[in-house]
Amino acid sequence: MQDETRNWIIFIAIAVVVLIGYDVFVMGPQTRLREAEAQKAAVAQKAQAAQAAKGPQATAPVVIKTRAEALAQSPRIAIVTEPNIDTAKGGTLTGSLSLTGGRIDDLFLKGYRKTLNSPDLVELLRPLGADNSWFAEFGWSGVPGAPSGLTVWQKQSGDVLSPGKPVVLTYRSPEGLLFTRTISLDHRYMFTIHDVVANYGAAPQTLTPYSKVERQGLPADLEKAGSGTHQGAIGTFGDGKHYETATLRYFKPWQTAQTKEDADKLEHQSTGGWTGLTDKYWLTALAPDQKEPITSRFAYSKTLTGVDVYNTTLIGRARLLPPGRQIEETTSFFAGAKTLKDLETYQKNWRLPRFTFAVDWGRLFFLTQPFFQVLDYLFHLVKNFGVAILIMTVLVRLALFPLANKSYESMSKMRKLQEPMNAIKEKYKDDPAKQQQETMALYQREKVNPMVGCLPILVQIPVFLAFFKVLSTTIEMRHAPFYGWINDLSARDSTTVLNLFGLIPWDPAATPLIGGFLDGPLHLGVLALLYGFTMWLTTAMNPPAPDPMQQRMFQLMPLIFTFIMTGYPVGLLLYWTWSNVLSILQQYVIMHRLKVDNPIDDFIARIRGRSEAAPG
Repeated sequence: MQDETRNWIIFIAIAVVVLIGYDVFVMGPQTRLREAEAQKAAVAQKAQAAQAAKGPQATAPVVIKTRAEALAQSPRIAIVTEPNIDTAKGGTLTGSLSLTGGRIDDLFLKGYRKTLNSPDLVELLRPLGADNSWFAEFGWSGVPGAPSGLTVWQKQSGDVLSPGKPVVLTYRSPEGLLFTRTISLDHRYMFTIHDVVANYGAAPQTLTPYSKVERQGLPADLEKAGSGTHQGAIGTFGDGKHYETATLRYFKPWQTAQTKEDADKLEHQSTGGWTGLTDKYWLTALAPDQKEPITSRFAYSKTLTGVDVYNTTLIGRARLLPPGRQIEETTSFFAGAKTLKDLETYQKNWRLPRFTFAVDWGRLFFLTQPFFQVLDYLFHLVKNFGVAILIMTVLVRLALFPLANKSYESMSKMRKLQEPMNAIKEKYKDDPAKQQQETMALYQREKVNPMVGCLPILVQIPVFLAFFKVLSTTIEMRHAPFYGWINDLSARDSTTVLNLFGLIPWDPAATPLIGGFLDGPLHLGVLALLYGFTMWLTTAMNPPAPDPMQQRMFQLMPLIFTFIMTGYPVGLLLYWTWSNVLSILQQYVIMHRLKVDNPIDDFIARIRGRSEAAPG
């Protein structure tokens, strides 16, 4: 009996060990594997849902060496705008769209050249795989089988995309979804992409529309070419009634958007609006139906090959598509030059809020934009932007005339009081308080206010900044000629004193080692020297500063500013030099009337003295 009991105990112990071992070493791993797979599936499902909400990620680049090779990777449909009243040069766009991905990725601007004397057109969009690619992509996310950037669409109709001649593309997914895309183009720069998705399958599907503009890499001279102008992400967002334009990120600083505050700035909820990527003169922008709620996202990433990728994406609301039904989405895509006339037209006719703010008008937009509109009006009257600048300068001087007149009268009287002021300094040189008291009494007796002389300068500072923005930012000023050697008012003066303004056949910029320096601050052109001379004469006509150190600083300022201004657009130098000339004339008339000594009368007297002394 004891042996039987012992055997039962041993049997039960062995059975427990076996059961525990089986659970630990067999059932446990299988259970954990099933749990891990379930968890992995849940994570994947959550990631898929999140991805559907986010829209697409950066399109993987194909490593191709040349632009021609990139174009050859996909069947294409040509893009050509036709001549019309507004495009006397024979249309605005030429290029092609890719059937792979249904991308608009090959575009040139007919009315613009790369450089002033170059026969090459400005290249706006560049196909995926080529260096510095730039393209627009449209699609749906959130459902398996939706067309991606690698999907080859089938052409249903249209051999050439041109105004009034749309192109229709189709794609049928394995899940029974038929995607139909109609792309149309107006006579300027606006594409319309109309997508229709029909569900011929047995199960309902949920789809989220998206559109994006992406750049993979940037030209080496982009930052230099657009110095002082916003280049990068831009958009206008609002609630359907009130909109704000955000120049959201320059391309280079965009790479460092890591903090939560920065990340928040890269995502915007909006009803309608628009978003895109901009260069100094060129813009690619996406716009949904202006009543549609959208999410706009700006993203930066880096490919495995080290290419910087920037994209802006519009994501619409998710839509349920039952079997036997269809849904639609329409997106507008602007790709062209930022001419104010075109932007105003699209802002009005396409109801794109604040579309004119695609131009970087700066913080003084309330001055910059009206200044340009007046300048553009004058240009259409005289047919020369340089002459328009001269007329505009006269108008500005007339507007400031009363204030400037009062200022110059005050400065002339101050100049006339130099002798009594010097006498007061000498008399009370050991008593600064008394010296100040007597000086103020002198001002009161002669009814002179020293501060009045500063007012015109303070007023002209925002005017100067506004003119600078107009001349350096607006595309209408690009390659605009004046007279003589000035063939581009938006560029710096091409002449330099180093080669006697072209008389010596030598290019200072090509000098080894110091060419960059000679072509930089030492590149003193004709207008820079004229500007420096007029600034010196203006300073010489002003009353001298009371402090010797201040006097020396004022004497050096014309020389310093001559070197500073030499790198600025020649149109700005033309404005500032002509403004100085008008100031000198106005100041001279006042000083001559008040019989105040001035450099011009002194110079005339010396010339007369020499001519009278010559016969003897």
